[in-house]
Amino acid sequence: MDFELTDVQRRTVDVVRAFAEKEVAPRAAEIDRTDEWPSDLYRQMAELGLLGMMLPVEYGGTAADTVTWTLCQEELARCSASVAHTQLLCTIMGVLLLGHGSAAQRERWLSAMGRGEVICVIAQTEPGGGSDVAGIQTTARAADDGWVLNGTKRFITAATVCDLAVVVATTDRALGRDGIGLFLVEPGTPGFRHGSKDHVMGLHGVGTGELVFDECRIPRSARLTGEAGGFKRAMESLNFGRVGIAAQAVGVAQAALDAALAYARSRMAFGKPIAELQAIQFMLADMSTQIEAARLLVRRAAALNDRGRPIAREAAEAKLMAAEMVVKVTSDALQIHGASGYATDFPIERLYRDARVYPIFEGTSQIQRLVIARQMLRQG
Repeated sequence: MDFELTDVQRRTVDVVRAFAEKEVAPRAAEIDRTDEWPSDLYRQMAELGLLGMMLPVEYGGTAADTVTWTLCQEELARCSASVAHTQLLCTIMGVLLLGHGSAAQRERWLSAMGRGEVICVIAQTEPGGGSDVAGIQTTARAADDGWVLNGTKRFITAATVCDLAVVVATTDRALGRDGIGLFLVEPGTPGFRHGSKDHVMGLHGVGTGELVFDECRIPRSARLTGEAGGFKRAMESLNFGRVGIAAQAVGVAQAALDAALAYARSRMAFGKPIAELQAIQFMLADMSTQIEAARLLVRRAAALNDRGRPIAREAAEAKLMAAEMVVKVTSDALQIHGASGYATDFPIERLYRDARVYPIFEGTSQIQRLVIARQMLRQG
């Protein structure tokens, strides 16, 4: 595998890094404090072409590859995991609708999503669970003129600000995963409403909350995957999302390492900077090694996706490694800061809280291990 970036990828990284350091980094603490969706930064990302970067040119995108997208995710997350996550959501939903929406749906929504005019979400996780997609309790009942949705989704990114939702629901619980479908619910649909906002430990500002569907009537054409295949499409979306989540985790970890390095060079103890203490040097060396290992797994999964290869195992491995790594790295970075790291005056406190979500969403670390093991056994 060639690890050298192309000229286009390097230029893209340079643009995103400049934007992130100039516009995003100064706002990171404020976004964390207010827990408000960064609508101005979202619009700026749209203007830079970051929201629709993986869309085809005919939909206003630049047809960027997965590797380039993960590079952008890492750069954004290094300055604000929350801002990176808003870009991840738009990308995932764009790819999902591009692959499984009708021609009319693609024409109506994709360009608007890329321009930041419409925020689309994937409504999957429920109050009773998230990783068990086949156990979804939200129902889609066939009606003469379409479908009727009933259920509540929770911990949905951008639930408080979204216009459009792709809802994961079951048409027949007896069919298990074969009864899962994906349904597009448009703005203003009767029975579709925003529920309560979720107040979470970290990753503030991404509009996490509930979506409620109460006798929500949608046309028959709103089902994205026809009469079958909803579970498979949901899993494909998860696999792609896991690669982006892993890239985010690498970015957060890199920010923590950068902060720890700067602090270790300036903090004096025993008459010299603590960076000269072997105990601190060993911690920094381990942090760097773990970050690079996770970064390579992300790059591998992204490259395989660009080649059209299945990535269920590779995405799970990247996500597992990066998620476990970012928790360890931010913890060690906070330890290097000592009491200062426990104070809100330093960004490591925010990074530490943000990091803890990565072993949980887009499938817990335990689920990733199941995916990896099952893929290994299946291949054997």
